[in-house]
Amino acid sequence: QVQLVESGGGLVQPGGSLKLSCAASGIMFGLYTVGWYRQAPGKQREVVATLTTVGIERYADFVKGRFTISRDNVQKMAYLRMNSLEAGDTAIYFCYAERETFPRDTNWGQGTQVTVSS
Repeated sequence: QVQLVESGGGLVQPGGSLKLSCAASGIMFGLYTVGWYRQAPGKQREVVATLTTVGIERYADFVKGRFTISRDNVQKMAYLRMNSLEAGDTAIYFCYAERETFPRDTNWGQGTQVTVSS
């Protein structure tokens, strides 16, 4: 059974930092691109950052160098370090893992709430 479990969300003041974690189980983690998406109330889910098996990182323009995605293939973990948080970063953050080779397999976590407010 595949599971992606996020943690690390919470309430933070503007300018603060959070580190989200995603624990994967039930998949050969090293074969998967991992990523973080977010969904704010009334908006569509959007990509935040992705990281391939060979270490290629991609970020949404709104990240502006504030966030860093990383992974630990031995521990089957993905992380998103978020600095200089803004009110506009308030959203539910979802972990994502997609197998890069056949057969394609896409998995999502249940999400973790991040609220940026003073």
